[in-house]
Amino acid sequence: MSLTTAFIAELIRAANEVERLTYYQISRLLDRSVDTIRDMRRQTAIASGHRARDVVIDLQLALARARDLSPAETRDVLLDAADIIRTLKIALDGIT
Repeated sequence: MSLTTAFIAELIRAANEVERLTYYQISRLLDRSVDTIRDMRRQTAIASGHRARDVVIDLQLALARARDLSPAETRDVLLDAADIIRTLKIALDGIT
């Protein structure tokens, strides 16, 4: 299993157990998601499309207000991050 696949699984697992996560864990996952998305977008040479850019902005906003997110909002943002990372992984695998 690649590191990217493992991280996607970690995000999904966290989304399914959101009530057990601490503020620090949520913040860390969101921060790693932003970094991962930016790095993968550079690797795939995908121009800053509206969907990818919006996800990064949404993740940064969620990160800034992680303490105030409801469990449903936290679940949604973690699943959004997993989805865009999965999409970028597919694009990256198609390049290599």
